Amino acid sequence: MMTDRELLAYDRTHLWHPYTSTTAPQPVLPVAGAEGSTLILRDGTRLIDGMSSWWAAIHGYGHPVLDKALHEQADAMSHVMFGGLTHEPAVELAKELVEITPQGLEWVFLADSGSVSMEVAMKMAVQYWYGTGRPEKHRFISLRKGYHGDTTGAMSLCDPETGMHSLFMGILPKQISIPAPVTPFSEETLYQNDVDALKKAFETYHGECAAFVLEPIIQGAGGMNIYSPAYLREVRRLCSEYDVLLIADEIATGFGRTGELFACNHGGISPDICCVGKALTGGYLTLAATLATEEVAHGACHQGQPLMHGPTFMANPLACAVARASLNLLRTEPWKERVIRIEQQMHTQLSKLALLPSVADVRCLGAIAVIEMTAPVDPVTIQERFVAEGVWVRPFGTLVYLMPPFIITPEELTSLCSAVVRVLSE
Repeated sequence: MMTDRELLAYDRTHLWHPYTSTTAPQPVLPVAGAEGSTLILRDGTRLIDGMSSWWAAIHGYGHPVLDKALHEQADAMSHVMFGGLTHEPAVELAKELVEITPQGLEWVFLADSGSVSMEVAMKMAVQYWYGTGRPEKHRFISLRKGYHGDTTGAMSLCDPETGMHSLFMGILPKQISIPAPVTPFSEETLYQNDVDALKKAFETYHGECAAFVLEPIIQGAGGMNIYSPAYLREVRRLCSEYDVLLIADEIATGFGRTGELFACNHGGISPDICCVGKALTGGYLTLAATLATEEVAHGACHQGQPLMHGPTFMANPLACAVARASLNLLRTEPWKERVIRIEQQMHTQLSKLALLPSVADVRCLGAIAVIEMTAPVDPVTIQERFVAEGVWVRPFGTLVYLMPPFIITPEELTSLCSAVVRVLSE
């Protein structure tokens, strides 16, 4: 077994971590285990996890139900190819996803990551219009402040100016980027600027546009912008009026994070294509899905045309089994009451930060809290301070945010929020 020193030395010289540089790597902490809402470092330090491992571990760590599903499936089979074969974990998972996602989504393509599910959604949309005799409809409308993944197609949908992928603009497809919605979540009537931007985009580009792509209700890594459900309803109306498909990226928002099982439910709308991932397996294994209406699925496969996409680990039985167990927990445990309690507690304990001159805004929705600073934070320094306070919080840019597991206790959440208040008040 490596010593901590050996582990960190090899990591620093050979492991390329996400969103970091090999020539100026940020420090990392060696983790030995995790249980409940707590990460346990190799030196025994325990940190309350405010990130849910990038929004995924909604049931916390080491959940006995998820552990049991994983072990039982491993005893039967860990993986088989999905080309020409099928298995019960995949079929049952697809059945459950069709039942719980917004109405009308009938066909399920199981992918192995959120970014891949978005690539599949884009290919479905383009192939649908090709199959229905309109190949000129091949571009996408997306929102500024949006984030849809790090693969090539998904990058083209992210904010072209403030997003993290500007270096690659020269090789990316040219999409249509419109202003992010500004109507607040609490407003039922859209601001005129939002209405005008949408109307202009549809009037100008509907003839060449395959789909409108958005993260419903809250935009994630592009800016944590929370907006009105009325915006979803207006986009759905315009997509239907102008013959444009609607793709909902529920990868980060799905499975209860916003207080509804899916964020589209806030607006009472159904997309034509929907991507889910992250919390699908409760944070245990990588798995995602792209769901489509029957019209889209049959249109894309007109005259037997196949969708040419097939991840090697598509419908991995281990991932499907643990995803089914995670969905069963959402059916049987009071996740919604927990999320409401988390939202109320974070709002109460964090809203005082809005009085600080260094804070531009504090906003909460479901099990999400965002403290937007007036200037970017130093990620290394602030991470060290949070660890010293006994919590795991990883800000980016000007955003300090919390996405705790749904099972976090009130006492743990108080410790988490108090640590954030203390560090940001310094």
